[in-house]
Amino acid sequence: MKGKKLLATLAVSAVLFAGCGLKSQQAVIKVNDKVITQAQFDKAFDKQADNSVFARMGIKIKENPNGFMYLMIKERVTNELIIKTLLDEELAKRKIKVTNADVDEAVKDIIDKVGSKEQLNLILKQNGISSSQFRNDLKEEVKMKKLALQLGDSSVSDAEAKKFYDENVAKFKYPEKVRASHILISANPVEIEEVITSDPKNKELKPEEIKAKVNEELNARKAKADKLYNEAKANIDGFAKLAKDNSDDTTTAVKGGDLGFFAKEEMVPEFSKAAFAQRPNTISPVVQSQYGYHIILVTDRMEAGQEPFEKAKTEIKNYLTNQKQLKLLDDLTESLKKNAKIEFVNPEYDPKNIQDKFQKEVKQQVENAKPQAENK
Repeated sequence: MKGKKLLATLAVSAVLFAGCGLKSQQAVIKVNDKVITQAQFDKAFDKQADNSVFARMGIKIKENPNGFMYLMIKERVTNELIIKTLLDEELAKRKIKVTNADVDEAVKDIIDKVGSKEQLNLILKQNGISSSQFRNDLKEEVKMKKLALQLGDSSVSDAEAKKFYDENVAKFKYPEKVRASHILISANPVEIEEVITSDPKNKELKPEEIKAKVNEELNARKAKADKLYNEAKANIDGFAKLAKDNSDDTTTAVKGGDLGFFAKEEMVPEFSKAAFAQRPNTISPVVQSQYGYHIILVTDRMEAGQEPFEKAKTEIKNYLTNQKQLKLLDDLTESLKKNAKIEFVNPEYDPKNIQDKFQKEVKQQVENAKPQAENK
């Protein structure tokens, strides 16, 4: 008897789980003879919603399916999935494939641009991007480049590059710059307080005791910065190693603290004031900013001027080539959409219906705001 009940329970469970699986595989949109499933949409939506500026502001987008932020992302994801399906069909028709070697070459190009493999890994980590996700995104980019090459000529002549340079001279002018390396000892009172209060052993501390601990930690970090300054001043040649071993700015620490050339406006005022007041191969006294304590080594200076065409030519050509390729892909996409048979199996995913809901939500928000404005 118990065996029969168990079998019956398992059978019911199997039906329930199968039902969940079927729902996720339901077609919400048909594009020619291909389908976009609920699962595909959910995956793409979650990725965009979780990485959106709204999510970084702490707004829980997915909790309100009728909210204008949700609808805005929903419309964008729907259009992107339709375009991707059409382009995938075109790629298959043209027999365009991307090998691991192609992706490896693209990764190598990016490593050359950012400086090192370690630097690339650090950038990915800081942006919450896994290595596999990065390679998958890069694979799609390589596919599009291969497709663009088949669509038409995207090469750029020297004459075209020079024309762009002459018409955009202001873009190639630069202000006075300095090149510097730094060692950062982070010292943000708010962050330090959060660390202290999150420790269970400090749960019973009074506000004044917490403040005292924060000040104690700030003093310790200032002392560390002073010590590093004295070491750096005594041995300028050892600055890079000091930065690698001690700087809390992990992005530049791997490069010995090197920040490259920068203009005054690119750094916080305290940092810029100290850096621009120094001669090359000199170290500033410890500088405090909102980020903490900095020891700054100026390594070079550059007067204000204009980048010559010959130096800017390669970058201009790359930019104009990308613009031509994007135009070729945009034209193809419009043509594919115009000639495609697109059926919204679930009307909720029709961009027109999404846009109608979006406009109603915006109108409602405006109406809700009127009484508040009138009461002020």
